Amino acid sequence: MEENKTALTPKYNHKAVEESRYKFWLDGKYFEAKDDPEKEPFSIVIPPPNVTGRLHLGHAWDTTMQDTISRMKRMQGYDVLWLPGMDHAGIATQAKVEARLKEEGTNRYELGREKFLAKAWDWKEEYASFIRSQWEKLGLGLDYSRERFTLDEGLSEAVKEVFVTLYEKGLIYRGKYIINWDPQTKTALSDIEVIYKEVKGNFYHMMYPIKDSDETIEIATTRPETMLGDTAVAVHPKDDRYQHLIGKTVVLPIVGREIQIVADDYVDREFGSGAVKITPAHDPNDFEIGNRHNLERVLVMNEDGTMNENAGKYEGMDRFECRKQIVKDLQDMGVLFKIEEHIHQVGHSERSGAVVEPYLSTQWFVKMQPLADAALEMQNTEEKINFVPNRFEQTYFNWMENIRDWCISRQLWWGHRIPAWYHKETGEIYVGKNEPTDIENWVQDEDVLDTWFSSALWPFSTMGWPNEEAEDLKRYFPTDVLITGYDIIFFWVARMVFQSKEFTGKRPFKDVLLHGLIRDEQGRKFSKSLGNGVDPMDVIEKYGADSLRYFLLTGTSPGQDMRFFWEKVESTWNFANKIWNASRFSLMNLEGFAYEDIDLSGDLTLADKWILTRLNETIEQVTRNNDKYEFGEAGRHLHNFIWDELCDWYIEMAKLPLYGDDEQAKKTTQSVLAYVLDRTMRLLHPFMPFITEEIWQKLPHEGDSITIADWPEVREDFHDEKASAEMKRLVSIIKSVRNIRAEVDTPMSKQISLLIQAKDVAIVTELETNRGYLERFCNPSELVIATKIDVPEKAMTSVVTGAEIFLPLEGLIDFDKEIARLEKELEKWNKEVERVQKKLQNRGFVSKAPEAVIKEEKNKEKDYLEKQAAVTARLAELKG
Repeated sequence: MEENKTALTPKYNHKAVEESRYKFWLDGKYFEAKDDPEKEPFSIVIPPPNVTGRLHLGHAWDTTMQDTISRMKRMQGYDVLWLPGMDHAGIATQAKVEARLKEEGTNRYELGREKFLAKAWDWKEEYASFIRSQWEKLGLGLDYSRERFTLDEGLSEAVKEVFVTLYEKGLIYRGKYIINWDPQTKTALSDIEVIYKEVKGNFYHMMYPIKDSDETIEIATTRPETMLGDTAVAVHPKDDRYQHLIGKTVVLPIVGREIQIVADDYVDREFGSGAVKITPAHDPNDFEIGNRHNLERVLVMNEDGTMNENAGKYEGMDRFECRKQIVKDLQDMGVLFKIEEHIHQVGHSERSGAVVEPYLSTQWFVKMQPLADAALEMQNTEEKINFVPNRFEQTYFNWMENIRDWCISRQLWWGHRIPAWYHKETGEIYVGKNEPTDIENWVQDEDVLDTWFSSALWPFSTMGWPNEEAEDLKRYFPTDVLITGYDIIFFWVARMVFQSKEFTGKRPFKDVLLHGLIRDEQGRKFSKSLGNGVDPMDVIEKYGADSLRYFLLTGTSPGQDMRFFWEKVESTWNFANKIWNASRFSLMNLEGFAYEDIDLSGDLTLADKWILTRLNETIEQVTRNNDKYEFGEAGRHLHNFIWDELCDWYIEMAKLPLYGDDEQAKKTTQSVLAYVLDRTMRLLHPFMPFITEEIWQKLPHEGDSITIADWPEVREDFHDEKASAEMKRLVSIIKSVRNIRAEVDTPMSKQISLLIQAKDVAIVTELETNRGYLERFCNPSELVIATKIDVPEKAMTSVVTGAEIFLPLEGLIDFDKEIARLEKELEKWNKEVERVQKKLQNRGFVSKAPEAVIKEEKNKEKDYLEKQAAVTARLAELKG
């Protein structure tokens, strides 16, 4: 028996559907940007995932939104570039590689820089392969011919160009400053790589003795180990308590060093004793005070968090062990007289989790104010970036307006090496894209650049910059939209904006869509410690990529966090199954029907006209909401149309002509069914690419793939409001009859009398025209439609717009219950009438609302009043 190539398998199997489809797309090169001058360009760059591990649910959510937009735009006729790539992720990747080396019994120092970097590149290749396989599983339409990596040759050239240019402009400088130091990874951190957590600690109150006096001065600290580096005590210049002490010295306990009492406006007179210890090498505020008073900077710790030679007898101790010992020693000396419990915010490294140490260090910095000012000014021009939701623009402003200089050097080996060399004899600094000519006399800076320095250039460095004549740069930059989490506005979004403005004169993207975090069912972050993580590949294995994608796209609105529920993914699988079964039935009735056979010019039934009208409305709603990034709303409209209208109503009604004897009516229904299913698959394709391609390939179609099929457009000739109103009434009648049958436990298989009293002759004609539907879906033993019905005493009733329904069910109904039901229904219509009348009596609403909206409310009022009157009359009859 010959295989039917247009048939779908009896059961939906997501694994079989998704198995080889991605290869088909890649082989067809459907995702590659064509540089077609006839088409308008549309571009997105992927937020490059770190090559530290496999992708998580957040990545799946983020990339699915990008894929949805790019697929729709491709179908709309744009020349779409969705550029993929990955980030080298300096600290994070180096930590992973070092952990692996430790397992192998070695470390980076034993290997040396070159061999260590070879190991890091091996890691990159291994995890890049994992990431690409996950992109494939998700069905992402990426242009792999343009894939980039933040350490590839082209991007490295861009990084050097930016560093050297900013240095020559005086916007990059090198100096000794207090920075955030991670003692575990032994590297500097930028401010936003520090996470503050509430920690239970202590305030340690001490008395420093004044030299040649019996007096003491009280100070308090949360970090007593840093007192070994104190070089002053500061008081407020207008604090009367200490006027006589300004200029005198105290003897630093344990150390014995004399330190001066200085006056400085920074000191808060109202806090504590009004006197503070000053440790310029271990506190950013003390560093500034030290500069103002020319104080010595005494560093008492090593890079690994142990105490150094300046710590005297504590040398070699861990900083926290030193704290315990120094507290004990100070207590023994009678200097430390009170320990007060204190909850305070303590900085932790985002990467290693170690407690961050404010630390005096020589680092490279970017002078941020001029760059930030230019980026902020751009928001007042046509080049402004549209934040979605727009509330995040203020978040962006707040950070940029209060920006601090950016520490960009990292004490790592994996990353962009800083293009600076120091002369071995003179100490002169040379900064350039190429090494010095007499290289033997120079040594290159050992440090690398912060990962965010290179990823800040991502939208334009990936397209060929600094070659301003690069074709991709000229055609696809600026990009159209960036999609990323709101948690990296500072890390990445802001930095891309000021670097793009500085080096291209343009915004990097027109829109930035910011989504929230994905959490577990209880609203908690996913974490190893909670054991609540969900691997997207596990979800795909169980329910398929289409189900996961649809859940992620429709689970929340822009800017909001999302909770993951297995039950909701299962419900989207049920939706896919519904689509499969409806399509399978349709294809069985389209056997031998070709694309050229589609003819919508014949006599259309009410159901045909209605479904084409609803298709029009769904096209408009899905397109508009997708363009606003309201994927949840677009998905809701699609779900309602497919499940409630196409599957539950139209396909059921289509069975009448499909199974009938009228061949012309059958062909017309086949045409409508083929056309509507085709357009529905196209609308759904960006959400569920695999199942829609599978079904579309079996439908009568033209073209090679749904990925490049035209996006559906609204056809005004299919818009029929009259048919919509008539269908709405017909569905209301059928639903009412079904509900009444259910209430009195009368199955659909049992025939009953159905009497319909229409408001006017026009409605009688309308219902008689569609009598076949009423007989098919209500199964009446007799069907009477008239403007005046002789209403039987014992009947169940229902009111719909323009008609009343009576089902004589003597012996099957409880009249007390029927009266109670009608009273409840009357209460409902009373409330609706009251609500709509209040609205129409509201002068503010009437003066501001569009005319169409007011007209709609007046139509509702008329409809509700009619239903209210009909129920009231029927109650009067029953109570008669």
